[in-house]
Amino acid sequence: MSDKFTVEIISPDQTILKQDTNEVIIPSFEGQMGILYNHIPLITFLRPGIITIKTEGEKKYYVEEGTVEFSNNSLLILTSTARDLADLDKNKIIELLQKAEANLNTQTSDKEKYVASYKFETLKEISQ
Repeated sequence: MSDKFTVEIISPDQTILKQDTNEVIIPSFEGQMGILYNHIPLITFLRPGIITIKTEGEKKYYVEEGTVEFSNNSLLILTSTARDLADLDKNKIIELLQKAEANLNTQTSDKEKYVASYKFETLKEISQ
């Protein structure tokens, strides 16, 4: 019996990834969440962070927002901001980090500050 499930990352204009995997770790507003085979059904929202997909190796994607649905051993991630970390060059990361830092200092509501701080911290971690 296989302990793999299907993960699919979809943006408005394309399917970014579709594969079988053993584990996916997502950044949700409830915290980091690990998804394994036969996980209970769930629907949640993504906060800025890194999606880690574990099979033989690891694939990592930077996301800023999105929704997640898991049911019947199928994980569907809908986001317009998924970027494969392997494809991000250092200059693009620095540019995103500078924008995130400027945005962090202009937010007024607690929710906006919360989201902006996760975005900034994630980009800072990626840039190192």
